[in-house]
Amino acid sequence: MSNKYRTTFYIGVTSNLEARVWQHINNEGSEFVKRYKLYDLVYFEYYERIKDAIDREKQLKNWHHDWKVNLITSVNPEMKDLKDQLELDL
Repeated sequence: MSNKYRTTFYIGVTSNLEARVWQHINNEGSEFVKRYKLYDLVYFEYYERIKDAIDREKQLKNWHHDWKVNLITSVNPEMKDLKDQLELDL
């Protein structure tokens, strides 16, 4: 999740991406997301095993900001909000 300026990022793990994004955009997500207005989904990865997802989350949280930007823009060059790709009941 990111803000409209793409200056701050939130990294998290969930078993239901659609529901978690809905929570974030309705201020029912984390306090960090609420405080920094991180309502745009700019990147996501799917994993079969939760352990793999948690390991990846820990890895990404330790990355420098520029590394995160490079990862995101490698698949989403314009850093567009990807919520439209999900089936959200907004």
